[in-house]
Amino acid sequence: MRVSEAMTRDVRIVTPGQPIRDVARQMLEIDAGVMPVGENDRLVGIITDRDIALRAVAQGKGPDTPVREVMSTNVLYCYDDEDLDHCAKNMAEQQVRRLPVVNREKRLVGILSLGNIAQRENRAASKAVKGVTKPGGAHQQ
Repeated sequence: MRVSEAMTRDVRIVTPGQPIRDVARQMLEIDAGVMPVGENDRLVGIITDRDIALRAVAQGKGPDTPVREVMSTNVLYCYDDEDLDHCAKNMAEQQVRRLPVVNREKRLVGILSLGNIAQRENRAASKAVKGVTKPGGAHQQ
C-alpha cells in the first residue's frame, strides 16, 4: 500500500510569522496536534502542540510569539508514492508520530500519522508504535 492511500489530504499550512496563538486556535478548531509551516510555496518547518507548550509557554514566551521562534526546522517527511510499511519503519526509527507527505516535486500533499497507518495496516502500525514509544527519543516533531 502507498502512503497516498492512507494519508490525510486536508492539511492547513501556517506561516513562520504567524503568532502561536493563531496556530493553537487552528489546532483546536481542526483537532490537530501538528501544523506544517510553509513559506514561498515550500515546507520550511513544522510546529506541534508540544512545541508551543515547551518552547513557548514553559519558557515564558507570550501568545504573540511568531511561529519561527518555536517551530522545528529539521523536518522529516515522506513521499506520497512511498510504501506505507517503509514509512512506518522510518517513523519508528526516528520516533515521530506524524510525517508531512510531499510529492516528487516536494509540494506538500498531506500528513501521515500513526492513526492513519493503524486504520490501514495493523502490522505497519504495530512496528511504528513500538519504535515511536521507546524512551529517549529526540522529540523533534
